[in-house]
Amino acid sequence: MHVATLDLEVDRLLGKKTLIVGEAGTGKSHLLARILEKMVETIDPREITVIDMAPFRFSGVGGKLRDLTDSVSRVRYLTDEGIAPPRLLGRNADEVLRLAERNASLIEPLLIEYLNRPTRVVLVNDLTLYLHAGDPSLLGRVMEAAETFVATCYEGRLLSDDRGSGITEIERRRLAELKAMVDNVLVLREPFIVRRDDMRIAGGGAVEDTEGPNGSRL
Repeated sequence: MHVATLDLEVDRLLGKKTLIVGEAGTGKSHLLARILEKMVETIDPREITVIDMAPFRFSGVGGKLRDLTDSVSRVRYLTDEGIAPPRLLGRNADEVLRLAERNASLIEPLLIEYLNRPTRVVLVNDLTLYLHAGDPSLLGRVMEAAETFVATCYEGRLLSDDRGSGITEIERRRLAELKAMVDNVLVLREPFIVRRDDMRIAGGGAVEDTEGPNGSRL
């Protein structure tokens, strides 16, 4: 692995499974938005599905991908307005668990809708919200159905207080399992500012580019 500023050729994501992980506020969703903007320039937008699992913005955290790019209007965009941030809204363990379970019940139909009509490319914003209480096997089927899979996931300490519900430990364990399934893991270490040109996405901010199990790099 190495630490550097990000200089990402979007074409190198194609045909791969990639996770973008990092602390809250490091720009994971912003990066995913830029990736989508590049992909719709070179891929038939009908072959791209965005599954937006992000909650509404609350206390400066979260927010839908459609708030960051108009390109979602060109692709198949699946989301649910009821998805909520469980650790920020839940006042105790029971409330956190109920919110996590409700999120999973709202997200599951989006995954099934994709599987009923799969596309070559799937971009997932804030996959973490499904990891808390969702069905890993259903997520695995989505990953297998897509030629190209790119997802953002929360990984950090700022949101670790789960009111004793246990969802933070579940999140960490399932994220570790996901990392073992993908080709590449891109870790954003500090706030990310995107610069764009015709062929690639470049940005300032420390990035740890980690090999996946197949030994490939972004």
